[in-house]
Amino acid sequence: MRLFWLILPCFIFLNSFYAVSQDWPDWRGINRDGVWSDENGIEVFKSNQLKPVWKVAVGSGYSGPTVANGRVYLTDRLETPEETEGVLCFDEQTGNKIWEFRYNCAYSGIGYPAGPRASVVINEEMVYSLGTMGDLFCFDAATGKVLWQKDLNSEYKIKMPIWGIAATPLTDGEKIILQIGGSENACVVALNKNTGAEIWRNLDDGASYSAPVIFEKNGKRVLVVWTEDHLAGLDPETGEVYWKFPWKLKMAMGIATPVLYNNYIFVSAFYNGSLLVDLGNDYTTAEKVWQRSGENERNTDALHCVMNTPVIIDGYIYGVDSYGELRCLEILTGDRVWENLTAVNKNRWANIHFIQNEEKVWMFNEHGELLITRLSPKGMIETARTKIIEPTKKQLPRGVSWAHPAFANGHIFIRNDRELISVELVP
Repeated sequence: MRLFWLILPCFIFLNSFYAVSQDWPDWRGINRDGVWSDENGIEVFKSNQLKPVWKVAVGSGYSGPTVANGRVYLTDRLETPEETEGVLCFDEQTGNKIWEFRYNCAYSGIGYPAGPRASVVINEEMVYSLGTMGDLFCFDAATGKVLWQKDLNSEYKIKMPIWGIAATPLTDGEKIILQIGGSENACVVALNKNTGAEIWRNLDDGASYSAPVIFEKNGKRVLVVWTEDHLAGLDPETGEVYWKFPWKLKMAMGIATPVLYNNYIFVSAFYNGSLLVDLGNDYTTAEKVWQRSGENERNTDALHCVMNTPVIIDGYIYGVDSYGELRCLEILTGDRVWENLTAVNKNRWANIHFIQNEEKVWMFNEHGELLITRLSPKGMIETARTKIIEPTKKQLPRGVSWAHPAFANGHIFIRNDRELISVELVP
């Protein structure tokens, strides 16, 4: 009996820990909002270079891992003995490979050809993979059996952007929604997630690299897509346009995911600067609040983000500018409050991925470092920093780690162009 009472507190602790743990089944987490909901007391790391629980060899690529139901998914590219893209599934606890699917995929006219861009999306018992040239696959999540596939480039005559197809597909009810830049009003298409049959298409725009998101208020659901030509709000059921703002992006370089804060949507691009839009009571109407850009990529105004999706906390925007300058902006004006040059080294296209966890903001920078910070109008407070993975030079000669990490069940999962690793995060 005494043993029971000794064991019970441990059981309650473990049970409460896993009750608040969560998977990471989609781009930027469950709601595509870059929020990690695990409760933890981590303020510092045990070492300035954490060792992986496991690591496995993979090919190159930009896509971040996703995690669900005890499995980790990733896409990669191999160039020998022939050019292929692969979809890989690993055991979350051990890193053992569960299944792998490879298909021939020669990159044609694609800049930065290191590999696939879009994350694998897990939805119920199916997973979806979208490759750089527009190859879309639906797999059985457990076995890797192909349930259906489509060559979107051939079917929709894609106006291929310079860096290929990059926007992670969005599952919604019985649909999977894609931004692909197809011809004949098929920039955005919705397919039946079980069969691949088309449900609707809309917008005659070129594709950007920004993942679509759905926001809801007062019973109305609005699909927000940021294309090469517009920031637009659509009815996710029909594709009907509720609102759109013309904004021609240089080199289609919209990469960040649109960020919602109260009734505001914020987007930022490397060449074009920033745009803040005020949505109506049900998000089906929209009005521009401000739009700002600098003279060029070195003389910027507000934010000129590259790959990073900013975070908005208590009315202030935090994001990384064109050469790695971490900035704080006042949301209603775009005025700069402060700038910090310590979070990532100053370089063209320097990058940080932001993950919010309670009052903390975790930063994964392109040097393979993980930071724990707190952000406020007074500045950035860094409480911890550790190295978790080595940058690789397949993408840039200086060596970078650009893939978005997955935070799931007390671990961080991240890849470079050689390996995928799991690192346990414990207090």
